[in-house]
Amino acid sequence: MKTKRIALKIFLWVGILGLAHQVSYAQRYELKSITSQRYEITNRYDRIVDSVALSILAPYKEKVDSIMRPVLGVSAMYMAPGRPESLLSNWVADVLRMASSQYGKMTDIGLCNMGGLRSAMPKGVVTKGDILSISPFENMFCILSLRGVDLQVLLEQISSVGGEGVSGIKMEISADRKLLSALVNGKPINPDRIYTIATIDFLAEGNDGMTALKKSVARQVTPKTMRDVLMEYIVEQNKYSKKLAAKMEGRITVVK
Repeated sequence: MKTKRIALKIFLWVGILGLAHQVSYAQRYELKSITSQRYEITNRYDRIVDSVALSILAPYKEKVDSIMRPVLGVSAMYMAPGRPESLLSNWVADVLRMASSQYGKMTDIGLCNMGGLRSAMPKGVVTKGDILSISPFENMFCILSLRGVDLQVLLEQISSVGGEGVSGIKMEISADRKLLSALVNGKPINPDRIYTIATIDFLAEGNDGMTALKKSVARQVTPKTMRDVLMEYIVEQNKYSKKLAAKMEGRITVVK
């Protein structure tokens, strides 16, 4: 027992002396300055070809290209996301709402969040890669039911961030992001009515500030992701040579 105590004391003293040595060692130096340099990555590096690196990446690149390359359809216009309303968010919300008819009656509302739209729809040929870029997340398409009183709160939450992607709704918000008025399919919100919403599970769980959706009285999560829904719609339109298009319709208007 005595031997163990001696060993412990030696261990502690060695640790203390080591720490003291580190402190004294660090005190010999003083930070004088910090400099940084910017390295701009441009296409000039494309001229520097590393054949070994290319050979290693080749099979992976081919696999990725085979996934991204397939053509789905054609877009009549360039569509980018943005608040309070945008061509892309209008298009996505409309597609979600239309897709809900596959699970019964078409919903009253379509809803997507701007944060979930990570790229723009190109004009011209639309590939699978384009849709994967727009919707890269594993968000599942879902349909939920919400009381009118909670829908009112939801629209106030949407107003507070300056707008999201909506279909079937017209809203007026103030410059300081307060909800001034709202119509669902041309009618005022009835607080006692149950409204149906086509959206994604991420939002249905109350994320991205849309906590009102957690009060849904019913929720159906489908086996399809949002991008599955978007791609299926594009392919279907392409069968009839229909180009993708959207309009700015004043769905969310900022009153100044």
